[in-house]
Amino acid sequence: MLVEKFDYKSLSRVNVNGKRHYTIPNGGAVPSVTTILDKTKPKEQQEALANWKRRVGAERAQAITTEAANRGTRMHSYLEHYVLEGQLKDRGSNPFGWQGHAMAETVIREGMCNVDEVWGVEVPMYFPGIYAGTTDCVGLHKGMPAIMDFKQTNKPKREEWIENYKLQLCAYAEAHNEVYGTDIAKGVVLMAVKPEVDAMGHIKSDPVYQEFVIEGEDFEYWRQQWWKRVEQYYLAS
Repeated sequence: MLVEKFDYKSLSRVNVNGKRHYTIPNGGAVPSVTTILDKTKPKEQQEALANWKRRVGAERAQAITTEAANRGTRMHSYLEHYVLEGQLKDRGSNPFGWQGHAMAETVIREGMCNVDEVWGVEVPMYFPGIYAGTTDCVGLHKGMPAIMDFKQTNKPKREEWIENYKLQLCAYAEAHNEVYGTDIAKGVVLMAVKPEVDAMGHIKSDPVYQEFVIEGEDFEYWRQQWWKRVEQYYLAS
């Protein structure tokens, strides 16, 4: 599955005023994609997040966020191993990893079956002088070059809730096209909804798989929206 078509360069992460930046090959530090999106977050998204934190309580909100992040990290690790080694590694004896393993298995079975080849996983990306970041997967999806993102979620997502995911896909596509001379105009979110578990961590239900694809006019719309956010970020800096 892995075909190393490009010589991807590693990037160093640095903090600038508490925000994630990357040092790119020319030596300059540029903001990450997530830093740009966070700083230019629409007011309604900020309010929705604040309302959720108030509703569940700050301590519970932090616990939910941390748990989701850890589960997502484990799922990504299993998927990366699958791409690099050609097989899904054993879930191990630690019940904290079982959800991530089940979710990775679902993504492989229902999503990766449409991936013809992978050019890289956890790929550093940068648009010279403007932004940088790391994308989960680059390759061919149903015969077309695509940026692919592996996502986990606590509950099924509606498409109107994943605006940031679409912006991220376009950001990484633009960076890849600029640096490597490609013409990527497709993004795919391969998402698994966490399964239910019992008190011992045993899986009680299969993870639900969701997939979101942007291409054609949809991709062009979100590509333009990304550059508007970049402009907004630098005008405010």
